[in-house]
Amino acid sequence: MKKERINKPLRPRPKFKKVVIKKEELKKGIYIIPSLFTCGNMSFGILSILSSIDGLFIPAAWFLIGALACDIVDGRIARMTKTTSEFGMQLDSLSDLISFGVAPAMMMYMLVLNTMGKIGVAIAVLFVLCSALRLARFNVLAQSGKVHKHFVGLPTPASAGVIISFVLSYKLLGPEGIALNAKTIPVLQPLMPTFFKIMPVVIVVLSFLMVSNVPYYSFKQMHLNKTRNIRLLVLIIVIALLIIVFPQNIFFIIFVVYTLSGFIMLASIGIRKRKKRRPGKNRKNKNSAAEAEPAQP
Repeated sequence: MKKERINKPLRPRPKFKKVVIKKEELKKGIYIIPSLFTCGNMSFGILSILSSIDGLFIPAAWFLIGALACDIVDGRIARMTKTTSEFGMQLDSLSDLISFGVAPAMMMYMLVLNTMGKIGVAIAVLFVLCSALRLARFNVLAQSGKVHKHFVGLPTPASAGVIISFVLSYKLLGPEGIALNAKTIPVLQPLMPTFFKIMPVVIVVLSFLMVSNVPYYSFKQMHLNKTRNIRLLVLIIVIALLIIVFPQNIFFIIFVVYTLSGFIMLASIGIRKRKKRRPGKNRKNKNSAAEAEPAQP
């Protein structure tokens, strides 16, 4: 006998909904591009630390130059593509702490500070702590929503840049015959041994400048896509040519000049405030003199 088929109720097939990707969700995929450069920044910092431990100071300095390049590019890309986020800001701060806080401190400790005992250790720790405090304050100011025309305190990449460029410009640190010690400026080279001796003091000064209230020019306000004066174009070309001819020395001059520019900006702000106060005082003096004079018949 044939078995009777039992008609079971068919289960309803699940309806698949079309996945609609919103433009906002699709835009989040662009976030990976600046994050890759930020990770490159951190990777260069770690490579620099390992090179400093092995005593390879010039390669360690060039690794940090690569970290500086990545730090500049990731910020530009994030602003151009409008993909700035809190995640990217936190990741960038962690990368900067490694590349421009820990790595320069390790490089200077292995090069200069290790002969000073506990004082050298304290100076290296001070530089890292001030870098962390500087980055934490920057994040707080950025999240406050206020637009700042300038940096408050010396940026960590600039403070690290002074140390990096010093190592690159002091060609005696490298082995003889190395290809990196290109042409040097004759006037600047004899000053390097003296700068080498005062380097611990320079590191302390850089540490305090990072946590100070000294204003520094922010290149984020510079929009390169706008029409500029021909003088700016000529200046950029001249700096590029000088970097090609004297790579180590020009980096050193640029970072030292930028470090000193904060005091010039601080003085100019003070002069402007004094000029604004003077007209008010003169008006008060005139009003008081007018009140003191007796009314003429």
